[in-house]
Amino acid sequence: MGRIFTVELDGRIYCCRFCRTHLAVADDLISRSFHSNRGKAYLFNSVANISVGALEERMLLSGMHTVADVFCCFCGQIVGWKYEAAHEKGQKYKEGKFVLERDRIVDGFESEFYIDTRLSGSDADDI
Repeated sequence: MGRIFTVELDGRIYCCRFCRTHLAVADDLISRSFHSNRGKAYLFNSVANISVGALEERMLLSGMHTVADVFCCFCGQIVGWKYEAAHEKGQKYKEGKFVLERDRIVDGFESEFYIDTRLSGSDADDI
């Protein structure tokens, strides 16, 4: 086994829900209107820190596709899939793109960089 090296992404990021490894940047987000068996999913141009599983033919809502599951390279959890080939002409734009399932990722902006902006009392209020 060896060391696992991960890439730290800059800007607004999406992370693995299980281990917080950086997976994608918001600038690579194409669409939030995708769906998976578990619910909502996001389509990305590219992702990082993943490993790609075996290719398989899968019938999805938009038709038959050749896809490969993608896993977080740090914790090994499945986080989505990669479109390798689309069988229908109108779906070719998905080839080479990645889907990350919303229940498998967290928005790094909301979870890691949250600043509490509620008003609080001053030190004088404690006296």
